[in-house]
Amino acid sequence: MTLHPQIIEKEEKKEFVILPYEEFIVIIEELENYEDLKDLREAKENSKHEERIPFSKVVKDLDLK
Repeated sequence: MTLHPQIIEKEEKKEFVILPYEEFIVIIEELENYEDLKDLREAKENSKHEERIPFSKVVKDLDLK
């Protein structure tokens, strides 16, 4: 991802960054994906000692076929 930031200084100190809106949206989406991945990994770690149920059994038990 290539960013095109504009830096705004205040009293010769970097104070703010302005990004094109499209780049901002890409960053937000990437952060959301990262949070989802973190949550998935945590859930997987927390459930690794739980009983696994094969998908075919779930389909049969729910009478989906």
